[in-house]
Amino acid sequence: MALKVELKPHERIIIGSCVITNTDQRARLLIDGEKIPILREKDILTPETADTPAKLIYLAVQLMYISPEPDVNHGTYFNLLRDLVTSAPSMWPIIEGININILNGDLYQALKEARKLVAYEKKLLDHARAKQAAKQAA
Repeated sequence: MALKVELKPHERIIIGSCVITNTDQRARLLIDGEKIPILREKDILTPETADTPAKLIYLAVQLMYISPEPDVNHGTYFNLLRDLVTSAPSMWPIIEGININILNGDLYQALKEARKLVAYEKKLLDHARAKQAAKQAA
């Protein structure tokens, strides 16, 4: 069954190892194939936008997902993971979900779990900022 993807004007998408940029009109693509990595622009992180530890982990999983040889990125991923778990042990349940999916070879699901990690990190950072602001206001 083909996957239907509708692109907004100038939206980019990664299909396999290709980056496709839409023209100035909406476009609809039908993508047929099995286990082809597909990432919409809104789900793509670059080294420049991966500015937190969780986003760096997401980027490492993203690279595994789009790579024909995902094992190449395992070392980077596990080094980043070790640092994050040391500084924020409460993230372990989400990280465990990412790890299970990586070990099972389901890198798309691992990427979805990594999105949860980024959201959880944002929540922790927002809480810390609010606490700091309240402390400074007092």
